[in-house]
Amino acid sequence: MLFAIAEINNSSDLLPGVSLGYRMYDSCGSTPHGLAGALALANGNEATFVSSETPCTRSAQMQAILGVSASSVCMAIATVIGPFNLPLVDFATCACLSDKAKYPSFFRTIPSDLYQSRALAQLVRHFGWTWVGAIRTNDDYGNNGMATFTETANQLGICLEYSVPFISTDPPEELLSIVNIIKQSTSKVIVTFIQPEDIIILITALSEHNVTDYQWVGTEAWIFDSKTVAMNKHHILDGAIGVSIPEAHVRGIEEFMMDVKPLNSSGNQLFTKFWEALFSCEFNSKNNHKRCTGTEDLSDVKNSFTDMSLMPILNNVYKGVYAVAHALHKILKCNKPVTLTNIRFQTKEGEEVYFNENGDPAAKYEIINWQPTAQGTVELVTVGLYDASLPVDRQLTLQNASLFWAQNSKQGTSICSKPCLPGTRKVLQKGKPVCCYDCAPCAEGEISNTTDSITCIQCPPDFWSNAQRVACVKKETEFLSYEEIMGALLTAASLFGTCLTCVVAWIFLKYRKTPIVRANNSELSFLLLFSLSLCFLCSLTFIGRPSEWSCMLRHTVFGITFVLCISCVLGKTIVVLMAFRATLPGSNVMKWFGPLQQRLSVVVFTLIQVLICVLWLTISPPFPFKNMKQFTYKIIMECAMGSAIGFWAVLGYIGLLAVLCFVLAFLARKLPDNFNEAKFITFSMLIFCAVWITFIPAYVSSPGKFSVTVEIFAILCYVILFKPEKNTKKNVMGKTRATLKTSK
Repeated sequence: MLFAIAEINNSSDLLPGVSLGYRMYDSCGSTPHGLAGALALANGNEATFVSSETPCTRSAQMQAILGVSASSVCMAIATVIGPFNLPLVDFATCACLSDKAKYPSFFRTIPSDLYQSRALAQLVRHFGWTWVGAIRTNDDYGNNGMATFTETANQLGICLEYSVPFISTDPPEELLSIVNIIKQSTSKVIVTFIQPEDIIILITALSEHNVTDYQWVGTEAWIFDSKTVAMNKHHILDGAIGVSIPEAHVRGIEEFMMDVKPLNSSGNQLFTKFWEALFSCEFNSKNNHKRCTGTEDLSDVKNSFTDMSLMPILNNVYKGVYAVAHALHKILKCNKPVTLTNIRFQTKEGEEVYFNENGDPAAKYEIINWQPTAQGTVELVTVGLYDASLPVDRQLTLQNASLFWAQNSKQGTSICSKPCLPGTRKVLQKGKPVCCYDCAPCAEGEISNTTDSITCIQCPPDFWSNAQRVACVKKETEFLSYEEIMGALLTAASLFGTCLTCVVAWIFLKYRKTPIVRANNSELSFLLLFSLSLCFLCSLTFIGRPSEWSCMLRHTVFGITFVLCISCVLGKTIVVLMAFRATLPGSNVMKWFGPLQQRLSVVVFTLIQVLICVLWLTISPPFPFKNMKQFTYKIIMECAMGSAIGFWAVLGYIGLLAVLCFVLAFLARKLPDNFNEAKFITFSMLIFCAVWITFIPAYVSSPGKFSVTVEIFAILCYVILFKPEKNTKKNVMGKTRATLKTSK
């Protein structure tokens, strides 16, 4: 402070013609002492310890109070001095002092702990430490700082296994309790918001109980404190990492501090006390104590006064004095009230100084790492930077290659639970913090493609999760295709049945003039064979990817061809019954069911089905449909029926004709052997009705429903080809008459 005042008073640019004076009080680290000194300064009845050499030309008026580093003392002083409207330029770091409603005249040249807490939280998260312990000094500095750290840590997914307060005046049992908490914990990282004198006591106790190999994370209060470094004799803090005030250099300050002769020549008693404490001597020696000469060499002294590593702290005091000087300069120049928030200037080292609306400076820190040397000492190495003015993702930069860790290895195991790999999700453990969880695999149809996912993502309807549950893959689309074995076999069966029917038709055509063919109603037989061919071929419409046209075609063609087929069988059955009814005396039924009536019956029965199909296609036709419910892992391509009434009307009509055909065939079951076709029709319709009741899917069962009818034509072919002696009118009629006589 004296160095800065001397520079300002010798400056021709800053406060020309005005000299700054000062008064000094020692707060002794005590709130009552600090408050008493501040009140004395504000009231103007203070005792002078050091005064300016230049006499004041007018009454001295206190413009600002600088000094105290303890946050608790500052809070008390700022509360009392605030009404006097005196700026308090300080380097106490408690975030609570940024509250301008409570402390309107408080400004500082060191960043608030709000930023330091956030920097520590980002530092911890950067290394993946999500399960940490916390120790804080039980005062405003420690409690407020740790509260901010905890809040930020929670936002970043960091959990505190424990958070305990401690202060050097606590009884031994309190200290032992903290040691036991650390020993019993599972976390390997300890975050601290603690004063240097407190951590020295703590690490001494830890060394006595052999508690080592923990990764310490600290604040600027102790991370670059030379006394703490010196007390780390048991290497408890080796590898510690934390934030500190950025390195600074003020030209000329070292030489100024070493040159205390002007102070001595002024005869001020402050010099006497300082010199006696520095060299452990007395100017007025009594009891044979070492006598001070006043010429001792400061260059031989190694203590906090000569330790220039404290330059960052000295620089904050230096900037504070200049901030007050610039404010006074602006007041005198403008002759109007000025607040420090309007002040912005550069030091002679080029550092820009300004205050935000909360009275805080720009928040910048260096990341310090404690690295042991071969000589058994500890070197404080800068391994990174933190700048709160940058975007969040660029605020923290680290040089990981130069880091030294506890146990000479990165403590990356300070986690409550292992990370959940992709394909799994977190499931919180009951009664434990959010950092303690189990990893549950995603369900079928869900994925997680990031580590530590809290939820699994449902795949879109057309997709399904792969075996690892890390990606959604397109569902397999399944339908009966010509390329697969089943499709190829059904196609072959359909074509074989068609060919077989054509062969039978060719045989009937070749032997169309023979009695047995003519007796079996060759016209209806050919129409039946034609309809059977269509039935075989209609099964092909059920193979291949369903489309709008194929869905409408497969159901309507199926319904119409089967009705045509059954109509022909029904016509043949009626003809057989009518033929035998006509042989009875007085019967004249054949004129009512001749060839014309037979053809008309087939047409009428078929047209009814055509009408049903037209209505079905008009109202609500079948359409292609993706069935995703039957199988979750694949899509079944099928045809939806559209109108359920239309679908069941088509099937019901076929069933009705089949039942009618069965009844008529049953009535004709005792006809002569040469006309035993009715027996086969009876059996065929019986099987057909059974299949219809159980309703095997159409595209599988349809071709097989008329297999018995094909057997009937096969038997007839057997008679035509291999029993020609029976294929005569005499043989047929003879058997018929014999049968009739027997029946009479």
